Amino acid sequence: MKYEIGKRIRKYREDRKLSQKDLADMIGVSNSRISNWEKGINRPDADMLADLCRALKVSPSELLDVRLSTDELNDQERKVIQAYRTKTELQQAVNILLGIEEEL
Repeated sequence: MKYEIGKRIRKYREDRKLSQKDLADMIGVSNSRISNWEKGINRPDADMLADLCRALKVSPSELLDVRLSTDELNDQERKVIQAYRTKTELQQAVNILLGIEEEL
């Protein structure tokens, strides 16, 4: 039996321009383990999923291909939110532009 999660791991790893070794180093496993996951020989343990999601910058629902709602964000929307969270100095200006400025 081939596991489908491997295809998604490879896709997201390549999207992030990471080698198997890069990803392996980021999550503390061997690159042969990443290779086996991607080939569908075996799959990551449940305790590895959070590390994989962080390293690949994807949600668990994306990595597992589980759609729980139709309100999922696309890649561009996710990038905007991530940028917003890291640019605290711009958040107030963005809020004003979007008309969502909170009253103090």
